[in-house]
Amino acid sequence: MNHAVIVATGERPPETRPDGPREIVVPRQQPWADAYPFPAHWLGLPRAAGGRTWLHFVDEGPPDAPVIVFLHGNPTWSWYWRHLIVALRERYRCIALDHLGMGLSDRPQDDDSYRLAGHIDRVHVLLTALGIQRYRLVGHDWGGCIAAGVATREPARVDGIVWMNTAAFRSTFMPWSIAVCRIPGVGALAVRGLNAFAGVATLRATKKHERLRGAVRQGYLAPYGNWHDRVATHRFVLDIPRDPSHPSWGELMSIEQNLSTLKDKPIALFWGDADFCFTPAFRKRFEAEFPAAKVHAWADCGHYVAEDARERIEPLVRDLMAHVDALTGVATSPSASSATTADTSASKAA
Repeated sequence: MNHAVIVATGERPPETRPDGPREIVVPRQQPWADAYPFPAHWLGLPRAAGGRTWLHFVDEGPPDAPVIVFLHGNPTWSWYWRHLIVALRERYRCIALDHLGMGLSDRPQDDDSYRLAGHIDRVHVLLTALGIQRYRLVGHDWGGCIAAGVATREPARVDGIVWMNTAAFRSTFMPWSIAVCRIPGVGALAVRGLNAFAGVATLRATKKHERLRGAVRQGYLAPYGNWHDRVATHRFVLDIPRDPSHPSWGELMSIEQNLSTLKDKPIALFWGDADFCFTPAFRKRFEAEFPAAKVHAWADCGHYVAEDARERIEPLVRDLMAHVDALTGVATSPSASSATTADTSASKAA
């Protein structure tokens, strides 16, 4: 068992992990689950000690349609993309991976599983296992950096990129609320013990605070209910490279140095300029790197820009994807408007 396997739809394969038989499942009886109407798909990665580590992903839309790969950040999961998936799945094959330790994916407890290079590797493994040769990338937060890593490794396979409130280069800026979470002992207690990182994000990550209340807030927090299940939210914080001694410094530097290989790609930036983390300075850095990018920045939106600017982003993403279709000579199915209308009930809860 030395290769990755795909299990399509349904519950996680019945297998006991080395750290116990616990499973991460979508509690369908919860109010928020109605806004996440996606069957489960699983990527099984072989473990050195035997068995498999299972990564959850969403796979919606026609199997032969152009592929859009959605990559979330920290402390979110594929839930972050629910509206865009529903809006686009009539025309496009929408794939949204839950990174290792996030969302509904498995939670190995070792440190080395959660490095930037590993997250990039696993996206490539998923796409290879699915037989996908060409794709478009949509990334937010850490997912934007991972998307940049995926794209710069094999730029010829990437037809377009959307970046939302993210970075793909080294920076000396770090909000105090994130810096505190990196302090030995204190950070683990706050992030894993008190769920402060995910909890505070639901309070600070939007400007339209009413959008992160009730069932929506529950959806963001549901996968991170205890110390064990919050391992990746802490590891992501610790994996921010600040100097050359950090294990992920070289990977980030490689991404930064190879961004120029993406200059000819159709690129869009969607930015909440009220973000406390990825401030407008990060957007301007992308603009300098990609002067031809289509830039959409909103002063009334925060870090979770896909929540704050949902109604504005959906048609803009459709327009960009139609532009990519034209450039690549891809024919897609008729307008998704009817599907979007039919799926409105699945979106209203969020």
